[in-house]
Amino acid sequence: MTTSSRAHELLAPQTTTLRAAELLPLISAQAAEADRTRTVSAEVISAIKASDLMVLSATKELGGLEESVAGIALELEGVAAACASTAWCLWNHLCVFHLFCGALGPAHAELLGRIVETHGWVCFPGGAGSKVHARDEGDTLVLEGSAAFGSGSRYADWTGVAFAMIDPATGKIGSPPDLRFSVIELAQPGVRIEPTWDGASLRASSTDDVYYDGVAVPADRWSSWWAADRAGKLRDPDLQVLSHRYREDWVGFSDLWLAAMAVGVTYAALQDAVAEVGGRKAIMGRPMAQMAGVHFNLGRAAIAAMAARSTTLASCAEVDARVEAGVIPTEADYLRQMSASVRALADCEVAMGHLRKLLGGNGLREGHWFERRQRDFQAMPIHINAHEDRVSERLGRYLLDLDPGLF
Repeated sequence: MTTSSRAHELLAPQTTTLRAAELLPLISAQAAEADRTRTVSAEVISAIKASDLMVLSATKELGGLEESVAGIALELEGVAAACASTAWCLWNHLCVFHLFCGALGPAHAELLGRIVETHGWVCFPGGAGSKVHARDEGDTLVLEGSAAFGSGSRYADWTGVAFAMIDPATGKIGSPPDLRFSVIELAQPGVRIEPTWDGASLRASSTDDVYYDGVAVPADRWSSWWAADRAGKLRDPDLQVLSHRYREDWVGFSDLWLAAMAVGVTYAALQDAVAEVGGRKAIMGRPMAQMAGVHFNLGRAAIAAMAARSTTLASCAEVDARVEAGVIPTEADYLRQMSASVRALADCEVAMGHLRKLLGGNGLREGHWFERRQRDFQAMPIHINAHEDRVSERLGRYLLDLDPGLF
């Protein structure tokens, strides 16, 4: 058995069982070019849109596959190992559609079902700097403003938008603001995507800004926006939901799936490192494969990566069991999801550090496979949803029985 096959046996997910299996070679083949051009290939986007990957997180009532949380994690792990930018966009779509279903609820089941039926790609720019407001003009709401950080927006068909209503009596946003949420087709007049994403990592994730200039929305296509109190509202048994699954907040799901993507990137980097070490020599001509330091760093990286995967899948299984049993989640359940993600991401960070040390400066050369994977990975542990500082603070406040504050 060769070293590369041993690495595959020990570390690789069972990609042949994934729905994404047939697409992985296509996704992987364009990864470096996507990074260079900052755009996922049109062929890959079309292939994903035509596949069942688009409807994994939608429930059967909406025409979706209602895939398990663990099953989606494994799909994203496999895609991330092939191309992190592509996985990031798909991850965002699957998480955000779950959000749409929770926020819009049963009153908008027909619209959500249409998005599922057409394999519509969705995004949700709503990061720092987002300022969208709307005027009520009777049969329509008219939107103005911009929203930031819309991952996957260039590839999407629909966008979510949170906005504040203008008080007709004052011409200003009310106090407290009347916050609402809706979904809009990106192709409609008045919507513009500005390619603002200039991050070093996940270069093709199209995390751009979306601008609204007199965009008309049907007056009945909106719901109240709960913002930071979203998870608590969904746990209210008196609140009508499309499916019990949508009582789970999207951020908890996004954290677990983000950890799964980090595992995919880390596993791929580890396997590539094993393959590279076998053919390289170090100072004084000594084969790298015979150096104790190489053994230690590979072993430690493998241990951390396997721990990250176990943590992620164990937490996914807990969520799946709760959904299957029809149990409404609690704040403690929500915190366990986020905490598991933080731990898994930290383990992946340890693993990537060992690989960086093993490969040395050569691994950081522009164009080297590790340099790209390292850049892509760096965005994951510091994403706001799963950021260690954010999660740790909330968990600490919970343990002291303090108000969790706004997150």
